[in-house]
Amino acid sequence: MKLVLTYILGTLILLPMTAFIISFFLFRKYLKKQADSSFSLAADITTFFLFFSVTLSIATLWNSTISIVAVVISILIAMLMTYKEWKTKNEIKVFPLLRRIWRMQFLYLIFIYTIVWIVGIIQSIIFFIT
Repeated sequence: MKLVLTYILGTLILLPMTAFIISFFLFRKYLKKQADSSFSLAADITTFFLFFSVTLSIATLWNSTISIVAVVISILIAMLMTYKEWKTKNEIKVFPLLRRIWRMQFLYLIFIYTIVWIVGIIQSIIFFIT
């Protein structure tokens, strides 16, 4: 049982889009949510797996640990969004702000994830050609 759980979590961290697809369809079917709210909930779950996936992918491809860089960039995004919220609105509503920060993290991490995988594939092709 422990081994099965390890394989499932490993797959979700290696391929976070699997977590997105599974959670999207589960939310869509069992919670009877609209497509946009199912997408949002699936993105929220996938963000957690993307954070680990990006750092592990970079560590695997280039033998460097950038976990601290990823954390710093995430904190900077949160700080910038909080500052913008503070400047534009009189009152900061914490839960909606945290939700926007988490969704911005999803966009940032999915972009980095895609770039890392494309570069990794190109790097592997070049390695096998030469």
